[in-house]
Amino acid sequence: MAVMKLRGGDLDLVEYDFRTFQPGEHIQIPWEPAPCDLRLFPGTIRVQAPSRIHMTVLDMNRFAPETPGGGGLGFAIALPTTVRVRCIEGKDEIHYSREPVLRHFLAVFRAATGYTDGFRVEADQHSHPHVGLGSTSTVLIATAHALNEAVGSPLSEGQLRQLVGHNFAEETAGGEIAFGFETGVGPAASTHGGMVVMGDGLALAYQHPFAEDYTVFIIIPPSEISSAGTKEFDLLMNRGRSLDYQDRELKAYMLLMDLIPALEAGDLQRIGDVVWEIEFRGSKRAEIEHHSFTIYAYMNRLREAGFEFVGMSSVGPSIAVITKRSRADLEAVCAPLGLDIQIETRVDNEGILIDRLNE
Repeated sequence: MAVMKLRGGDLDLVEYDFRTFQPGEHIQIPWEPAPCDLRLFPGTIRVQAPSRIHMTVLDMNRFAPETPGGGGLGFAIALPTTVRVRCIEGKDEIHYSREPVLRHFLAVFRAATGYTDGFRVEADQHSHPHVGLGSTSTVLIATAHALNEAVGSPLSEGQLRQLVGHNFAEETAGGEIAFGFETGVGPAASTHGGMVVMGDGLALAYQHPFAEDYTVFIIIPPSEISSAGTKEFDLLMNRGRSLDYQDRELKAYMLLMDLIPALEAGDLQRIGDVVWEIEFRGSKRAEIEHHSFTIYAYMNRLREAGFEFVGMSSVGPSIAVITKRSRADLEAVCAPLGLDIQIETRVDNEGILIDRLNE
């Protein structure tokens, strides 16, 4: 792939080789490997993990491909990915449309645990990839938990999140993979449910259930702008970094002093106000403007109509609306804008569900 130019300031211009590689290469284990006590489960492990809405990175200057971190904010939604894993002899058997992504992570997991045989992996997922719902991070953390359970749970939840973060990769058209961006928000939200605040280094700083009695609507506006691959790299590593130099302290202050107290109080209106303020700050502004100012116009119209929580997820273009109002109320605002509601769901406050099936 192309060599990308990364600008962090007027005198900070470096080149990054946006390399691709075969699944199983360039594995990173972020701790000193040690022998694991493996106890194989004879049946099938089934894991169901919620998707995530990623509201913001705290500081894009603290992460890059091969360097997870940056902190962030996001929450889990009841849009599940289901993974089934079974230990088998011989080679891996993978039943998933994005096979290179899982093939790479199976190699990562073997390197971390010392497991030497194969896995049969089946993954079922929603049909909305690369629109800001965390399809890659969700299937990876669900697979990580299923693999871990299948061999006797030698790794902790934090270690699984670190494995995903340090080996997070997306597939290419040619069947290779490339390192992607990972803050840890998706795996933490999918694992624990509710709203999560992440610090740097994939550290889980805070988690809290919220919006128990509210509905989550997902609107995916039409956009011809890519939010993956080199387009995403250029967006996040150039304009996003520059804007976070300016606003990272403010965003962190708002999360600590305004958002967390609002979560503790269960005040969704205040939570929505903080998130709306963040939409105009730092790298979040870069992500939204990447799709044109039309996204701001859509979200502003929804806010003016009185919907409590409105925000674009990740690099978009999906817009999340959390409200107690009816679908008909939202459709009345969306219709004149040419927008449709693609998903109606709720916040998932349970997180990952693991079943041991004797089959």
